[in-house]
Amino acid sequence: MSALPAAASHRHDAKTVEEFEAGTIDPDLFDHEAHVYVAWSYVQDYELKDAIVRFCSALRQLTIRLGIESKYHETITWFFIILIAERMSTRRSDDWHSFKCQNPDIFATGPSIVGRYYSRERLDSDLARRQFLLPDRLPA
Repeated sequence: MSALPAAASHRHDAKTVEEFEAGTIDPDLFDHEAHVYVAWSYVQDYELKDAIVRFCSALRQLTIRLGIESKYHETITWFFIILIAERMSTRRSDDWHSFKCQNPDIFATGPSIVGRYYSRERLDSDLARRQFLLPDRLPA
C-alpha cells in the first residue's frame, strides 16, 4: 500500500501534496514511490529551483514532525528531484503512469540508481546529508 492516489493521471493529486506539506501524510504509506510522486508533482508545478526548495523544506519538516530527522538526506533528495526534472524534459512523459513506465530505474530500490552516481563513502558522509554534493562516479 502507498500514499499514492488511486488514479494518478495527467496532473498530480493535490490532496497527496497537501498532506505531504502539512505533515499529515501517513508515514507508513509514504514509501519510495510516493516520495517520487510528490517530487514529480512539484516539478510539474514549479521551476526546478523552487521545486527543490519547497520539496526539501516540506520533507525536512515531515522528518522533524515524525522524530526521524536523521533520515533526511540533502544529496539524495536533490539528486532525485533533478533526475525527475531531467527525465520529464527529455522523455516527454506527460502523465504519472507514462513517467513511471518510462523510468523504472528511478523506482528501483535495490540497487538504487543513486549508487550509479555516488559512492557509498560519499553518500554516508555528514556533508552529503547536510548539503547537496555532486556525484563522484560516472553513471554506469
